[in-house]
Amino acid sequence: MQNPIVEVPATQWHGLQADPQLTAALEDGGVMYFPALPFSLSPAEAALLRPEIRDPKSRNISQPAGQPDTVKGALATPEELATLAAMMLRYRNQAVGLIGALFPGYSRHLRLEPTSYRPSEVETRQQSWRADDKRLHVDAFPSRPNRGERILRVFSNLNPAGKPRLWRVGEPFETMAARFLPQVKPYRPWQAALLRRLRVTKSLRSEYDHLMLQLHDLMKQDLAYQRDADQLEMPFAAGSTWVCFSDQTLHAVYSGQFMMEQTFFMAPQHQTRPERSPLGILTRMAGRPLAGAPL
Repeated sequence: MQNPIVEVPATQWHGLQADPQLTAALEDGGVMYFPALPFSLSPAEAALLRPEIRDPKSRNISQPAGQPDTVKGALATPEELATLAAMMLRYRNQAVGLIGALFPGYSRHLRLEPTSYRPSEVETRQQSWRADDKRLHVDAFPSRPNRGERILRVFSNLNPAGKPRLWRVGEPFETMAARFLPQVKPYRPWQAALLRRLRVTKSLRSEYDHLMLQLHDLMKQDLAYQRDADQLEMPFAAGSTWVCFSDQTLHAVYSGQFMMEQTFFMAPQHQTRPERSPLGILTRMAGRPLAGAPL
């Protein structure tokens, strides 16, 4: 399999130049890796690098978009919460600047989603197979249909002990889809309507959302695929940053602690090649509209 990791020799979050080759690689499911681009912390912020700051009732610590003074899922003093809120807002702003510089065609079409801080050790986290991100998967949301919107994410490894964040990056999205689509259960509009009426989903689940969830689950529950599929191990170094479309890049994280993450949503028609999006690929493979955003 072709190496999906594209190294970018940037050392600053600002002053970067757009490159059509980087855009093409990103839209093909590649991972843009910045090995020397750290998210630097003040001493007060570095003191927040402890796992017990996360409320055990929450999976991660998050800051909602548009609420810069709010932090959810953290257990800390008021002063520490204020420091954490400022740290997360600064990360959000730097991530916005990074994406805006590298992919200027995306900027005005991006919708800002929550910022997250993930202080827990991945390796020892116990989850059900469906929620287990140590298994190869693409991101899809059971309760939040997105009708084909892209999920663009920026990650930074903050680990103070120099421990890398270990990922596995899988085969191309279309190769995976060709394998699992024959196993997908048929989409039933009445089921989607019932889920919406019962408020299991926040909006009506489209056939695209149904397919993505099915692919997500089929991949995760197939242990032979998890073991034998084309994939590579990628250690994202402490002090590094990386970017990918997580709805397209097959990925699994199986070790690492202390990470920042920023999510953006974007309708696929605003990328350079909409036909390379998961919606474009699945629409072509299915041979019919999938009720997603127009291409």
